[in-house]
Amino acid sequence: MNILKFFLPLIILLSLVGCAQNGRYHQSHDTPPKVIPKHIPTIDVEPKYEPYAAANLKPYTIRGVNYRPMSTGKGYSATGKASWYGQKFHGHLTANGEVYDMFKMSAAHKTLPLPSFVRITNLANGKQAIVRVNDRGPFHSSRLIDLSYATALKLDMLKTGVSDVKIDVIHIGKNGQKTIGAQAIGNLSTETVVITKDIYIQVLALQNKSQISKIGSALQTLYQRPFKSVLENNVYKLRIGPLADEADAIDLLSHLKSNGYPSAYKVYD
Repeated sequence: MNILKFFLPLIILLSLVGCAQNGRYHQSHDTPPKVIPKHIPTIDVEPKYEPYAAANLKPYTIRGVNYRPMSTGKGYSATGKASWYGQKFHGHLTANGEVYDMFKMSAAHKTLPLPSFVRITNLANGKQAIVRVNDRGPFHSSRLIDLSYATALKLDMLKTGVSDVKIDVIHIGKNGQKTIGAQAIGNLSTETVVITKDIYIQVLALQNKSQISKIGSALQTLYQRPFKSVLENNVYKLRIGPLADEADAIDLLSHLKSNGYPSAYKVYD
């Protein structure tokens, strides 16, 4: 009997099982770089106008969770926890169709349009970095953004692994208009400062602060937008935002109204 012929089906089966477990990555768990270069450039990325990739504006589902990318990142700011990703993803394609290089200044976000430019501030030490967001993730409900190894190095968060951060989108329009978070900085050549109003969606109002926080946290996970609770006349008002712009507010308001919050409406702060 040909022994190879007998065992060949088993070998193929084991190979398929291995592929199913590891997917397209060589490692099952992420790790720091196997070889660390002597010099890793940590120079901030220079924001510029780049059209969003249409394919990355479509809703998608990961691990049973639905995500709806923003139509624009303009005006977006948020606080949350940042993590970093390394060797497992190094050399593989990002969601934007580019090759991930952990030694370059980049990041991953669940719903920002790709590509986007973001200023990240480590709230533990005040250090900042400007990166280009070209990937999706991190797919953990408790984390806001995933950073490249180089970015984590500049923010001094390699040892902690996770850090509290504030992120502000740096949006450059076709006409050179620059906006950092909700603050318009005018045309790049004039640097005229113009302050814009923040847009929120008021979802509901309750006297129970704990219930407001629970609902707010659930909506934040679902829509990937920050929320705040505003106390007025002994009533807590749940507001989602600040939002990127009017288009983003209209889109989110439509979803909220059709998903159990018919009394939701826009407010300006």
